[in-house]
Amino acid sequence: MSAAFGLFRVQQVDNRITQMETRRRKIQETLENDSELQSALQKLKAAELEARRSDEQRRAAEEDARDLQIRIQQAEASLYGGKVQNPKELQDFQADVASLKKRLASVEEQELEAMVQLESEQAAVQACQQELQRIQSRLGEENRHLMDEEDMLSRDLAGLQTERQAALTSVDPRALKSYDALRERRGLAVAEIGDNACGACGTTLTAALQQTARHAADLVYCPTCGRILFAP
Repeated sequence: MSAAFGLFRVQQVDNRITQMETRRRKIQETLENDSELQSALQKLKAAELEARRSDEQRRAAEEDARDLQIRIQQAEASLYGGKVQNPKELQDFQADVASLKKRLASVEEQELEAMVQLESEQAAVQACQQELQRIQSRLGEENRHLMDEEDMLSRDLAGLQTERQAALTSVDPRALKSYDALRERRGLAVAEIGDNACGACGTTLTAALQQTARHAADLVYCPTCGRILFAP
């Protein structure tokens, strides 16, 4: 048995661990930050803000209209109450009433426009709320599946860690140090020989080098990429 055999087994386990950890991180990112859900929440907040602004405009116009109506009633009371007899004063009151009624008509028009706008924006808020509920309902089901998958991955990773420890029992610590350094630097540390070539870089290997890699007690490295060679 070659020195690379144990490292090749360790690498197989490490590759599976890396794949599972990558998938688990992806699941966690999806659960923590779903772009579709965030977009729906932002749209709802924007619609609610517009609705509040229109409601404030409607309330302001309603208050202005109420004040003008009171002022018109007071002016008409003075105009028709018989207390004012002077023609000039009567004429001034008549002009004030006409001006106030004109302003009232403009304010009531603004109030109506604000009410129509508010109704439209309230409908938009309701549509955004319904869309958010739909997304939350769908994501709730999807998230349950993702959480189940994450639990399964956690259990499988625990099993792989045990398997890795078992594989390490036949590995020389010095060989493991070389393996770790290569894996960190190159990603793939052990290259399987196939078709008389390095499985990583494709360099053709001599028969003598392949034979050495197959039976040597020490690690044998690819002369081109420097990876550990494993001959099955």
